[in-house]
Amino acid sequence: MSLPDPAVNPQKNRSGLTRLFHATLISVNGLRAGWGETAFRQEVLAAIVLVPLAVWLGRTWVEVALLAGSVVVVMIVELLNTAVEAAIDRIGPEWHDLSKRAKDMGSAAVLLALLLAGGIWLAALCSRFLS
Repeated sequence: MSLPDPAVNPQKNRSGLTRLFHATLISVNGLRAGWGETAFRQEVLAAIVLVPLAVWLGRTWVEVALLAGSVVVVMIVELLNTAVEAAIDRIGPEWHDLSKRAKDMGSAAVLLALLLAGGIWLAALCSRFLS
């Protein structure tokens, strides 16, 4: 088994805390890239409001985790959708049915994450104020 070519990806040859440190930097770069997307910025701003609200609204740690977690899941799915779109755009700007399908499925994943979060928040609000 040969070692990966460091010119291709130097991260593959790192180990221990050095690998963890560089992986963290790469992740921060990903968050910065995500910040360039309007939808991700809107979701981060919503999270700034909703995560503290989850602490207030949730009656148990499980409720708080579900409320806050659903907000974080939306941001995760948005980042993955953006990554799919960037990879498709890297392949080429021309229209292709498979490219459209990939982008549509990424968008559908974001929609499902938003519906999940909305359902969790609606259930928590109803439980808190209608019971």
